[in-house]
Amino acid sequence: MLDLARNHEVVITVEEGATGGFGGQVLAFLAGAGAFDRGLRIRTLVMPDEFIDHDKPEAMIASSGLDARGIVATVFEALGRGDEAAAIRLA
Repeated sequence: MLDLARNHEVVITVEEGATGGFGGQVLAFLAGAGAFDRGLRIRTLVMPDEFIDHDKPEAMIASSGLDARGIVATVFEALGRGDEAAAIRLA
């Protein structure tokens, strides 16, 4: 994980659980190791803490932004490229 943090501008964690799971553990580990001292950007993607209409799993994942399109859009947003992120989300 430290190697990823040192060699990338953005780290994204993705999980189908709730806030505080894997992403929370990664945040705590990286903070303890000083990985944020150089400006690392991190986003933790999780299922929202709200009712999601029952659907096929892939549709629920997409509506939560946890599919490939949502992940790529999140990367662009983290890099300050909101126009590109918006175009991806609308595609």
